[in-house]
This record gives sequence, structure tokens and C-alpha cells, in this order.
Amino acid sequence: MQRLPNYDPAQHMLRLSDLTCTRREWLGRAGMGMGALTLATMLGNLAENTSAAPAVLSPLAPKKAPLPAKAKHIIHIFAEGGPSHVDTWDPKPALEKYSGQSLPGLNGVAYASPFKFNKMGKSGIEVSELFPMLGECVDHMTVIRSMFTDIPAHEVASRFMHTGSLQIPKPSVGSWVLYGLGTENQNMPGFISLGGRTEYRQASFLPSLYQGVGVNYSRNMPPSQVLANIRNPFGTSPMEQRYQLDLARKLDQVHAEKVHKDEQLEMRIESFEMAFKMQAEATDAFDLSKEPKELKDAYGPSDTGAKLMVARRLVERGVRFVQVVAGGWDHHANLEQSLRQRATDLDRPAAALIMDLKKRGLLDQTLIIWGGEFGRTVTRDNGGNANPGRDHNGRGFCTWMAGGGVKGGTVYGATDEFGARAAENRVHIHDLHATILALLGFDHKKLTYRYNGRDFRLTDNYGNVVKEVIA
Repeated sequence: MQRLPNYDPAQHMLRLSDLTCTRREWLGRAGMGMGALTLATMLGNLAENTSAAPAVLSPLAPKKAPLPAKAKHIIHIFAEGGPSHVDTWDPKPALEKYSGQSLPGLNGVAYASPFKFNKMGKSGIEVSELFPMLGECVDHMTVIRSMFTDIPAHEVASRFMHTGSLQIPKPSVGSWVLYGLGTENQNMPGFISLGGRTEYRQASFLPSLYQGVGVNYSRNMPPSQVLANIRNPFGTSPMEQRYQLDLARKLDQVHAEKVHKDEQLEMRIESFEMAFKMQAEATDAFDLSKEPKELKDAYGPSDTGAKLMVARRLVERGVRFVQVVAGGWDHHANLEQSLRQRATDLDRPAAALIMDLKKRGLLDQTLIIWGGEFGRTVTRDNGGNANPGRDHNGRGFCTWMAGGGVKGGTVYGATDEFGARAAENRVHIHDLHATILALLGFDHKKLTYRYNGRDFRLTDNYGNVVKEVIA
């Protein structure tokens, strides 16, 4: 029998407890701990030549999309809180004309935007003065001005934007994308979320391997601390870890052939395998010290800038879906000052991301999505009279997309005269999700997973692809 270095038989004699442990227990030990050595002795010849175990195709192996695809990767910048569309991407001169007056069918008085809009790029799209650098990139962007959602409450609307479900826990967009396409780098998670709630990256009833990996990252965090939990706490060498994982996989294979296949345990072994592979490459992806100073200056000194640069590094390494949560857009009062701060924090890094991807030849295959869970009212919030803000509004808001096969320099849809509700070419959340999947090469009606007796999909039983925004 092949022995590990410093192997001591006296420490691995057969015990009564070894004969009575359940399969779940001893596979758990074999996954990452030193219990694999006990199992190797207990099971005799089964542990021989474990390195020769047949290769198993990973559930995360890259897959070809069934339809022609425009995009291969997604970076989703989630503007949590609900940005005001009429102050950012949807100019409404009528609000200035009726400022301070009651508007028909609306509560409160009109609140004209304190920000000017300027025509930017060759396309001449009107962009708020809040985004001078993003305005320079507008010819790479499609701005959808006719978004709407069902319920203008943060928790519910955020869940809807990320999962296509208002109440029932369902897989997130990133999990569906990973399930459908796998990932190009088997040494990295295919879905990584920089911030945000667990439900934003949940796999729900999909196998757990499609769950997004949450990373609590900030600009000044040492790379060794970003993913500290993937380091082996027992100091086990890479060779010993490899031995343990191969043994666990072979044990599972034998049991599947002789008894039955256990999907949950197989996913657990795959998770251990991923953690093992990540120990070197994943940490390197978060090390911004390797980037040139001029590029770091382009992204700026903020955490948002660092996260978006990391997002580019992750996509460059083959990660399929990267989510960056950049919140703070819930402005019920003091909108003029607070919105300017949030927009400034986003403008420079997001523009740098677009141009950085373009220079590297990655923009055409990387879809960037920006937007919140809903928009804001066109009237003053009741609680912000002295320093006015805007209340929640799910009937109309904006989202923009760049790269990844969208038509650059395009505006799609429109709200009414005042911006209160989507009026022309309305785009529901299900429509947005259907369009995202179409850009990745999927018919959203056919990307399904059978669970509890029925086929589920991201868009439920709804959704239409917005073909006009696809190049």
C-alpha cells in the first residue's frame, strides 16, 4: 500500500467506532481532514492507487450555449437602494416647467432635477452632469428608460431583480448562468459576489455548486485575508490534500455504483475540490499591487474602484458571473448632495471598467449591467421638505448595459412626460432577464431545472426578449 510521508501505523489501528460510522460521516472526514488516513487503513485495497481514479467531468465544466451567443461573461453592478432615474439617465424638462406644482394623478408637488443633462458621444444621448466620465462611454452603452417592477419595496424588489421571484426562494441570475454555461476556469468559482446579501447569490433548489461565492473585499485588504477560509487550517501539504480528495471521490464512485448516487455529497466533494484549487489562483486575482499605477489611478481610490478592477481581473481569469454591490442610492431627503456623492463614486470606476475591458479586447464578450431595484418619484418625498428627496417608484426607472453584444449609443423605451411611469416599449424585470439570457445564447423558456415535480426557469412563465437592444 502506498503510504503518506511520516506514516505511523500505530496511530491508525482499526477501532469499533470506525466500523459504525455512517457514509455521510466518513465522507465528511475524507473531504478535507486527516480522517482520510483512517479510512485508507480501514478500507484496505480501496485506497490503493487513488491518484489513478478516473477523471470525472465537473458540473462546472464550460458548456457551449445552445444558440449563438454575444456575451460570455457578466459583471452586474447593483445600485442598491433605487437610483433616481430622472436625475441620472432620464431627463424630464416638464418637471422644471411644473416645479412646485401638483401633477395630475400624482401625490405631492413636482420636484425638478437639480442637475443638468448634456448630449454626450457621437450618439448624442442626454446624460446627467453627475456622470461626465460615463458620458464619454455612452456610445458603448444601451440605456433602457422604460423599466418597471411589481412592488416598490427594497427587500422584495431586490429579490425580484436578482432571482425573478417576489417571494418564493429561487436561484439567482448568476446561478442560472453558471448552471447553463459552466465556467472557463476550473480553479476559480464561476460566480463571485463582492458584497450583498446571500439571497442575491443563492442557488436555491439548483445544486449548491452553482451558489455564488460571497467575498467581503475592500481596497486596503491584504490579498491573503480576502479568502482566508480556503487555506488548510491543519497545515496539510498539497500532496496530502490531493490524496484525501482523490480518496473521497473514489469512495463516492464505488458507493454510487453499488448502492445509489447521492447528489448532495457529490456537490460537497466538488466544493472541497474547488477550495483546494483556489488556494493559489483565487488569492492572486485579488492582488491589485500587480496592476500599473496609471490603471489604478484610472479606477480611482475608492472601494468601488477597487471592486470593479477586481471584477475585470476575475473575468480575465474566466469567471462567468461577477456581481458588485454598490449601494447607497436610497435618497428620501437631501438628494442633491447625497446623489452627487454616490454618482461620483460610480462614475470614474465604471467608465474605467468599460475602457479597460475594451483595450483588452474583452468588452465585446463581457456584458456590464448597472441599475437598482426600482426608481424614484418625480414629486418631493413628504419627509424631505427642507432638503428634498424622492420616494420609491416601481412604475418607471432606468438600467444601462454596455458591451456583451448590446447596441452601443442606444436609448430604448421612455417614461411619460414627467417620468412617473414607463409608457413606451415597457421592459419588465422578466423581460430584462430574458434579454440577458438571450445575449448569453439561451432561449429563456428552455433553460429549465426540474424540481418538486415541475420545470422552473428564471423568468417563470413570462418574459420577452428586447431584441431592439441586441446588436
